[in-house]
Amino acid sequence: MDCKSTALITGGSSGIGFEYAREFASRGYSLALVSNRPQDLRSAKEGLEQEYGTPVHILELDMAQDGCADRILAWCDSLGLRVDVLVNNAGMFFMQYLDGENLGRAGTMLALHVTAATELSVLFGERMKQQGGGYILIMSSMTARIPAPGIAVYSASKAYLKSFGKSFSYEMRPFGVMVTTVCPSAVDTALYPIPDGLRKTLRRVGIIRSPQWLVRRAVRALFRGRRCISPGLTNILVPALVALLPARMIDRLGIKWIATGAADSSRR
Repeated sequence: MDCKSTALITGGSSGIGFEYAREFASRGYSLALVSNRPQDLRSAKEGLEQEYGTPVHILELDMAQDGCADRILAWCDSLGLRVDVLVNNAGMFFMQYLDGENLGRAGTMLALHVTAATELSVLFGERMKQQGGGYILIMSSMTARIPAPGIAVYSASKAYLKSFGKSFSYEMRPFGVMVTTVCPSAVDTALYPIPDGLRKTLRRVGIIRSPQWLVRRAVRALFRGRRCISPGLTNILVPALVALLPARMIDRLGIKWIATGAADSSRR
């Protein structure tokens, strides 16, 4: 692997993003990690460089801010990095019915999931076209396919990413740039605020999957040129089950989900 080949990973300091960083480091890529968590970024840099001996560049940045994509591109240019892989992984999550009090967080989520991911894909996609090829991975979600009371903006923004990624792949492939959208079901990270006991049970029966499990499948699909993947049996069963449920039951399940869940927000 050319030492100048770099994988740029947003939200790369923890959770799924960190697993992407490990995967690409193991393949010989240098890394450029962007996150709003400075301590996690420093820990990720130290650990990855020690384990894989690859250069790791880090940028602390709130990606919900206007112009973040331009800043990331300028940062990569200042370091002389050739970005051959872009992983749009940065995200946030909160579980509440929408009202005036959480509308600000909903706006932040839209900026992070929709605006930042779109602008990064377009800007770095242009560079990849000039370079003669590259890879862009976009993290969507199974919730893009189902009604999701309590996470309405999250699921809607992920539906946008799925639609954008699939369409963008047709725009980019003639130029040698592969775009893959990944729609995972639940993944065992701190992003989802569920009790530890329930988390262990769901993981044991395969409803929640490990980040390593997901990342291996996503990267394999990326390099095979798959346009969109929805890995796991849950991705088959849950949307089909939800489609059979009467609307009133979804109403009741949403209320119960909020009552037993947590209203905290998380970002990666």
